Amino acid sequence: MLIHENYLHLRNSSYIFEYENIRRTDMDIKPTESELEILQILWQKGDSTVRDVHEELTLNKEAGYTTTLKLMQIMAEKGLVERDTTNRTHIYKAAVSQGEAQKHYLDKMITNVFNGSAANLVMQALGNHKSSKSEIEAIKQYLDQLNNPKK
Repeated sequence: MLIHENYLHLRNSSYIFEYENIRRTDMDIKPTESELEILQILWQKGDSTVRDVHEELTLNKEAGYTTTLKLMQIMAEKGLVERDTTNRTHIYKAAVSQGEAQKHYLDKMITNVFNGSAANLVMQALGNHKSSKSEIEAIKQYLDQLNNPKK
């Protein structure tokens, strides 16, 4: 879990509330589609400069360098990436794991799109996506493990 060392100042009339060590929880993971693309690159490549990320982004779509830079700065403010500023060239890394983001979005999708039914999600996914024999075998093995947990 990421801890922000900054203070959050909230003004309410004449009162100032200060909160130290604000923690990012799973519910705080709300990257935009563009931010998810950047996270995908960081998950795949690991620690990267803005230039590294930008070059990878432009393989699939038009993107300006300054746009990529600004997005990554915003992501750092949101706690989605961490920035190492010890050198002239800043290095960014994902502050959120791929598994954490997948779990968050999957839970949200199951709740909002499939009325809380994981079975409906799985049936829809298997019905609309051509799965390989090895994928189907892996699914069967996983279901067998769920039905017969080792004691």
